Amino acid sequence: MEDAEWIRDRREAGVVKGKLSDRQQRMLTFIEEFSAESGYPPSIREIGSNVGISSTSVVNYNLNRLVDEGYLSRDKNVSRGLRLTDKFAQVSRQIVETIRVPLVGRIFASEPVPLPGTDSPMFGVEDAIELTRELIPSNAEGLFALEVQGDSMIDAMINDGDIVVMKHEPEWRNGDMVAVWLKDKEETTLKHIYREGDRIRLQPANPTMDPIYVENPEHLQVQGKVLLVIRQMK
Repeated sequence: MEDAEWIRDRREAGVVKGKLSDRQQRMLTFIEEFSAESGYPPSIREIGSNVGISSTSVVNYNLNRLVDEGYLSRDKNVSRGLRLTDKFAQVSRQIVETIRVPLVGRIFASEPVPLPGTDSPMFGVEDAIELTRELIPSNAEGLFALEVQGDSMIDAMINDGDIVVMKHEPEWRNGDMVAVWLKDKEETTLKHIYREGDRIRLQPANPTMDPIYVENPEHLQVQGKVLLVIRQMK
């Protein structure tokens, strides 16, 4: 377990060099809140327990990264020898006002495409996009982002390569743009959704493409609703 955590932190640090990873942000927030409440900084074990790291060496690695980036000063000869720097004070407001939304894979704005297996490299990657809170609802729970492939939603201003920010939401209304999983076919797609009698219509936003009809609604699962589209400039 320790080796896995160490490898993950080394990989994450390489990806976001010069920026804070999720767990490093949580470390700084915990150090700030703990210090304000207790009058002294937390211990390594207390930090690890708060952010879900069982290995003290992994906690040390992340703390050293934060020292290198200028957010912490650290006296290793003193117990609880952590201090937040002026740099952290300058960026703490930005940390609070931005949210990292995990970028978890791709969604196909085309004909339904078989869902990739969980061992596909597009899943499980530690990647995210940063959004300001003003762009998203007050309740940011259950958000995730997907890269769009295909051109079936071009009239909805969603092009191949754009990013859609989704919210896990099984309930929907006619006209919502949703990511759906067709259980019987094990296929996934991005479409507008409508209930028509006993069947479901999945409507592309492209006049050259036909709608998809799902005769048995039990074969369809809504995985999320589109909240925001991030255009990729080309």
